[in-house]
Amino acid sequence: MTAYGYDENSNGDAKYADNNTVKSNAESSNLNGKDRSSSDAGTNDHAKKDDKLTEEEKKVRKAELKKEVTEFINTLFIARNKAIINQDLSLVGHIYNKNTTYGLWAYEYEERKMKYIKNWGEKQGAVFTDITPQILIRKISVDEKSASVNLSCSTEYKYHYEGEDDIINKCRIGTYHIIQLVKKNGNWIIIKEWYKDPFGDSLDLRKLKTEPIKKYILSHEARDLSDINEKRKKCVEYGLEYCGAGNDEGTGFNYNKKYKNYNSEGGDCADFASQMLHEGAGFRMNSSWNVDRKGASRAWVNADGFKDYMIYSGRASVIAHGSYDKVYKASYKLLPGDFVAYEKKGDVIHISMVTGADSKGYTLVTCHNTDRRQVPWDLGWSNDNIKFWLVRVHY
Repeated sequence: MTAYGYDENSNGDAKYADNNTVKSNAESSNLNGKDRSSSDAGTNDHAKKDDKLTEEEKKVRKAELKKEVTEFINTLFIARNKAIINQDLSLVGHIYNKNTTYGLWAYEYEERKMKYIKNWGEKQGAVFTDITPQILIRKISVDEKSASVNLSCSTEYKYHYEGEDDIINKCRIGTYHIIQLVKKNGNWIIIKEWYKDPFGDSLDLRKLKTEPIKKYILSHEARDLSDINEKRKKCVEYGLEYCGAGNDEGTGFNYNKKYKNYNSEGGDCADFASQMLHEGAGFRMNSSWNVDRKGASRAWVNADGFKDYMIYSGRASVIAHGSYDKVYKASYKLLPGDFVAYEKKGDVIHISMVTGADSKGYTLVTCHNTDRRQVPWDLGWSNDNIKFWLVRVHY
């Protein structure tokens, strides 16, 4: 029976995998580590002897299995990212069973994502040089035949612009995964995987006139943002500290535990933007914009409500609104502490706070759901039906 995952609360596309979607081959891909040509014999032997093991021996065996699954997961993520960098899906093509409906879908999905990242780079005049995953296993349950893994992955993307090979820009995107495995013929196989894909709103590639856009972007230089006021700086500092799985290892990949995590209720992006303005910049709560132990107001926690409140209260004003080709030039007016609202079919579905600019002065954002840290503001948001609100916050 096909097993797959879907989150109806996600704003992006869910990631599906059926029981034949991600299959390892110890001899050709090394995704399962050392050769286990003895098939399931070893697994069955362990299962038969399990009752005879002492408690200490069971603990040792459990630790061995956890290490084995962890190594498989790490190798799998590295292989996926290597395929993107090399633009060579054959590096992971063999782990998809294209004879099944969801296996073929998953393969084609990865192919579209790979093409999107390449096309975004061409539009930008940029080249991705490295994609490095950093995986934190949050929970793992494992026995001889199956495993369930709950993990977060903080993926660092490195890129440089044409003519600037020695200037490397870095950004991080964090994702949360639930993966279920079974062991078959001595190899671990994914039977179910869910995660909110950060590129889910970009896989339906649009045809932009990329050459004039690229020329405009490459004509810029790094922006000096050192003279922004102190409140804007504090806003950014808070965002970079609590951006969750988008952060580096030193933070523990956590949100601020003082606040409720609203990801399970539709998303935490507006809540995090509100936190940055309140905790970081010192914006005071009021009857319309507030949060307490009982809950949060719509203006605090809802993306559309946050955008409307900020604008109509006078705490912010619109710099530009429209499709990417209408607003990309205006994006250079954004300052750290401003925000970008992402509109789909007339409804704002996401909020990202501006936290910097890269070596060409291109605006970078930080947010929750999907967790991002210093990511180019349009990366992952390139469909025809996406419109952008570029908003100046008044400090």
